[in-house]
Amino acid sequence: MSILSFGKKFNPQTTPIVTDLVGWTPYDGAPSMKTWIEHKSDDGKLLTGFWEAQPGTYRVVYTADEFIHVFEGRGTLFPDYGQPTTFEAGDSFQIPKGFTGLWKTEDRIRKVFVIRAS
Repeated sequence: MSILSFGKKFNPQTTPIVTDLVGWTPYDGAPSMKTWIEHKSDDGKLLTGFWEAQPGTYRVVYTADEFIHVFEGRGTLFPDYGQPTTFEAGDSFQIPKGFTGLWKTEDRIRKVFVIRAS
């Protein structure tokens, strides 16, 4: 078994998925995304990889927990209930399963993620 390193910069090693993810619906502007799955556990419940989004807003529904570290960019999460949170390069945070709201990408975002499905 080998160790998977994500390094200190945005550096995908796989071919990206270029369609919007399930649970992500364009809401405002012309958002777009690319997703690189770098690792998937044997049971399919743990995913790690890179993600990039262009400016615009998506309505999002999270069906799994996600840990994020932002390499570059700026965005704001607007929960359906609660206060918005802005994040930018260098920030790390977790979005819980069940989160619903808006994801607004203000400047191109590049991040590494860890998703754990139940």
